[in-house]
Amino acid sequence: MFFCCFFSSESCDEVLASPLPYSAFTSSSVMAVDFGAGYAKLNRRVGNGGWSPLDSDRYQWLQVDLRARKQITAIATQGRYSSSDWTKHYRLLYSDTESNWKPYRQDSNIWVTNWNSERAVRHELQHPFVAQYVRFIPLDWSEEGRIGLRVELYGCAYWADVISFDGQGVISYRFRQKKMKILKDVISLKFKTAKGDGILLHGEGQQGDYITLELQQAKLLLQINLGSNQYGSIQGHTSVSSGSLLDGDHWHSVLIERYRRSVNFTLDQHTQSFRTNGEFDRLDLDYEITFGGMPVSAKPSSGARENYIGCMEAIHYNGDNITNLVRRRKHNLTFSCTESHSFPAFFNSTSSLQLPGRTDADTVSVRLQFRTWNPSGLLFFTPLMPGGVEVSLVEGKVTVHIYVTLGKNARVDISSGSGLNDGQWHSVHFLALESIAMLTINGDEMSTVRAALPIQIRTGGDYFFGGYFPRTDLSPSQRSFQGCMQLIHVDDQLVDLQSVEQGMLGSFENVSLDMCAIIDRCVPNHCEHGSKCSQTGDTFKCACEGTGYSGATCHNSVYEQSCEEYKHLGRSSDTYWIDPDGSGPLEPFRVTCNVMEDKVWTTIVNDLPAQSSVAAGSRAEDKTVLTLNYSMSAEQVNAVTSSAEFCEQHVAYTCYKSRLLNSPDGSPSTWWVGRGNEKHFYWGGSGPGVQKCACGIERNCTDARYYCNCDADLRQWKEDAGMLMYKDHLPVSQVVVGDVHRSGSEARLTVGPLRCQGDRHFWNAASFNTPASYLHFPTFQAETSVDVSFYFKTSASHGVFLENLGNPDFIRLELKLVSLSFDVGNGPVELTVRSSTPLNDDQWHRVEAERNIKEAVLRLDKVHREARSAPPQGHTHLQLFSQLFVGASGGQRGFLGCIRSLKVNGVTLDLEGRAKVTPGVKPGCSGHCSSYGMHCQNEGKCMEKYNGYSCDCSLTAFDGPFCNDDVGGYFESGTLVRYDLMSESSSSPAVKEGNSGVLSAVGNLTREELSFSFSTAHTPAVLIYISSKTQDYLAVVLRHNGTLQIRYNLGGLREPFTISLNHRNMANGQPHNVNLSRQDRLIQLQVLHLSPWKTGQIDPVLIERYNTPGFVGCLSRVQFNRIAPLKAALRTGVPSTASIQGVLVESNCGASPLTVPPMSFPFNEERVSRDGVNRDSAIIGGIIAVVIFSILCTLVFLVRHMFHHKGSYHTNEAKGAESADCADAAIIVNDPAFTETIDESKKEWFI
Repeated sequence: MFFCCFFSSESCDEVLASPLPYSAFTSSSVMAVDFGAGYAKLNRRVGNGGWSPLDSDRYQWLQVDLRARKQITAIATQGRYSSSDWTKHYRLLYSDTESNWKPYRQDSNIWVTNWNSERAVRHELQHPFVAQYVRFIPLDWSEEGRIGLRVELYGCAYWADVISFDGQGVISYRFRQKKMKILKDVISLKFKTAKGDGILLHGEGQQGDYITLELQQAKLLLQINLGSNQYGSIQGHTSVSSGSLLDGDHWHSVLIERYRRSVNFTLDQHTQSFRTNGEFDRLDLDYEITFGGMPVSAKPSSGARENYIGCMEAIHYNGDNITNLVRRRKHNLTFSCTESHSFPAFFNSTSSLQLPGRTDADTVSVRLQFRTWNPSGLLFFTPLMPGGVEVSLVEGKVTVHIYVTLGKNARVDISSGSGLNDGQWHSVHFLALESIAMLTINGDEMSTVRAALPIQIRTGGDYFFGGYFPRTDLSPSQRSFQGCMQLIHVDDQLVDLQSVEQGMLGSFENVSLDMCAIIDRCVPNHCEHGSKCSQTGDTFKCACEGTGYSGATCHNSVYEQSCEEYKHLGRSSDTYWIDPDGSGPLEPFRVTCNVMEDKVWTTIVNDLPAQSSVAAGSRAEDKTVLTLNYSMSAEQVNAVTSSAEFCEQHVAYTCYKSRLLNSPDGSPSTWWVGRGNEKHFYWGGSGPGVQKCACGIERNCTDARYYCNCDADLRQWKEDAGMLMYKDHLPVSQVVVGDVHRSGSEARLTVGPLRCQGDRHFWNAASFNTPASYLHFPTFQAETSVDVSFYFKTSASHGVFLENLGNPDFIRLELKLVSLSFDVGNGPVELTVRSSTPLNDDQWHRVEAERNIKEAVLRLDKVHREARSAPPQGHTHLQLFSQLFVGASGGQRGFLGCIRSLKVNGVTLDLEGRAKVTPGVKPGCSGHCSSYGMHCQNEGKCMEKYNGYSCDCSLTAFDGPFCNDDVGGYFESGTLVRYDLMSESSSSPAVKEGNSGVLSAVGNLTREELSFSFSTAHTPAVLIYISSKTQDYLAVVLRHNGTLQIRYNLGGLREPFTISLNHRNMANGQPHNVNLSRQDRLIQLQVLHLSPWKTGQIDPVLIERYNTPGFVGCLSRVQFNRIAPLKAALRTGVPSTASIQGVLVESNCGASPLTVPPMSFPFNEERVSRDGVNRDSAIIGGIIAVVIFSILCTLVFLVRHMFHHKGSYHTNEAKGAESADCADAAIIVNDPAFTETIDESKKEWFI
């Protein structure tokens, strides 16, 4: 590493201004002789104790001439001694030539300084600058007095050889050897130019290697090629751009550091790091490297690019001082830098420049150059006699409006150019002569636009540039301009803007003369994740559409970090977009989330078909390589496996005389390549280091001498298959097969999808048990952008979540409501979000905070949001130095409760790991059901887990992770499901009568609940029948006309009580829900969408006879009290008393309409939805939901009747009951086609 210039041997902190003579200080004006600029030295009391101008306004300045170029490292200011005069804010300018001033920018171009006349305020410069002249522009001053200022500059001497390039001369640095193979390069130089194009340095070799540094459209472009092969399969060309507006005739420093393919490219303290393309490491150059242009010997393919025009200094190439060598060898070059002849003017939205021209002339001739980012603005306006001429920029085009108001109103419009708001210098020449008007852009006479004028014009004599604010009948359509102008010509005469500045010509308002302060707000680009930056003179904007990110700088991911997080939002299995590192560099990607009862699987598929044949290589020694491609990058896959608790991938090798691993002592014929391109010599079902297959672990291989079935080398098909479960090795990216070249050898390979479950980052948590508890982590990296997100739950009303300090900068998040506080140098800012519910409810709440150079945003629970825009001229960099404290800090009351999934800039902080070694903090949190229990539906029970929760659906008629998956079946003719309640009661205490809060399924019931869904097109039918040892029963039947009838016999009635629904035919193939509940004498029935009604006293009617062949159709969601008989019958792995007679096929067709066949839609990656779900599928689901909702509107029957306890009164039984042994048999006697027999010794379900 070396320096680009020479400094004094001591530290660069010398006092520079105070030793200077009085004459080195000048100013715009002085209030009196003893207030002169020469008295403006820090801590001096001579004269009147400092400088004060004649008027206190923003046109005043104080200037220091350092007599030579110096490096400035710090600045101090002070008010005028013993007075009420001081300066609160100022702008700092510097120059080498006392012209073409450049504003110094350190986070902001406005400096906060004094609040009284005595205290000196010193600012250390983040980036030292080199200049001979320094100018202070006061912007705000004491309200009690006026502008008062004393200053000091700190730094050291500076010297460097300067070389001027005129576009003809080129410096050639010849190598000591004809051919150089360079592994490492360090190149540095400084340049300044007013031209936007030109070669700064170039070197090339006969092999095609080259390095070029050049200006293109005022941007610096570095191009490197370390070598491409002749077939073009390896392309080494690499191009990186940096900077913008580099043609302002100001010094810029460049440093290029290369080691092999790694390159650091630094322009004005902004470094880009990258790796060159291709596979070569050395830069092969022949003979020479040139500075200032292309060598004469350059290849024709290098192109006819322009040589450099401007100045360079301090050129160093790999340790050699090129400028010093050139000076010593007396080359025919100029060793000084000529002054710029341009005198630019900078305009803002309130600026106006008025210049005089010829009066009552018949010609309008104006030429100027301008640069701007605004698509529209006024270039100039001049009144005519009568009328006016307006030349404006409108949507990037130069447009001329000529108004003539003599006799009758007339208007002539012409326009030319496009995209002229690109920040580059553009020239405009407008000429109106006699009866013709002409407009020329960028000197292109061939594209000059002409228009005829209706009459000869007469000039008014005044020209207004950049702004015209009087309201008149002829006011221009554009009122102002933001940007720079230079080389203004009026009536073919160059305007002397220096005379304008001195008040001798024209007038101006809010125009900064002799400087162009336009900046490129998109370089460096603060728009993240590939979003496009656009700008005006005031601000920039990021277009986030199609990126998967949102916010002012496209910083925040719109997707969740994992399938686990989607589950905890209540989502079911589907394909989702996830973004594991949030705001980090990884792009979001799609995965399949399989949400199960106790875990969530993330599935990533590959493109290898199952049972892929393995072809032999052309030579016997060649191995066959099968490469697997996944639907995402390796970094994205690694993000999933790294955060997962467990991963697996199924592999299967099917062989016919094809060995897999041979013997444990031999070299394996086949291996697979996993994460990090590492080879692995074990197979599915085994583990690292053992070189075995599953059968070798289980000791059941075909041949006991080998550890894989295929290693037996048999002439019959065998298979070795199993799961790879060491997640740090996954996924499988290649399989290399070596034993398929022998005659008769065959093999087939299957590699399944990668499946991972769990998210360690999402559940990484810590519990803070005392107000003084805290964890500490490294300092925020938060200069221009930072985001913090976490979940918390607490019963406390306030406390600090986290804090990181600087001087005076800081950032803090605390529970006080929820507030984000920070200071980047503009004073403290606090954002607060309010919740409609208390936050100390011991439930999980999510906090997301972001601060960037455009705004600060605080979000709570994805609902409540507060934002604050950054001040347009304020400081933007957040500079912190302390550790990040999570919990208590600085004597403040810390947070009491749990914090989990704490992410800073997309990186999860290991709370659990730090909590294990920190007193007062415990790893993990409990009590997840209080926040997520609402996702367990249909009376499913939320069960606590260390990392999350699960839904227990065992006492419901539903399945699935949230107990919302229907369990049902299709009944063919003759199919019957029977459930023995008596056996259930004797073996399952949970359903015994008398358990508090539990509906008993057996015993002497005074309360029961029955619910189910069905669909059928067949009548009549018995849907559900519940019997007992006595003559009590409950039956739900469909009559011949498709209407539903409920039959109750609770004992004591001669005939069963019936509820008939004659309002619609329910045997229409559509699903219907039935919910029936009874509490003593109150029966409530809910079916479809009918309105509720009540009956009075029971008026029993005889049950008509049915010829019931049995139910044909679908039933689902069947539940009687806490018993789900249909689910018990279908779940064969769970012990139960359910049995099935006939054929029962599992289906949920009783709960929802016929399923829409799967449909595939072309996926447009530019149109991704914010919730992570494919929107086309969501729309279809919405339509289905509307249909279901309209079908499931409910009818409520409230039936009150007078029951007595069984045996307390006589019953009027149904016809035929006298000859029946029980009431159950009586219903079957009346329905002769109902052929099922009833076991009289048991209570049973019949479905």
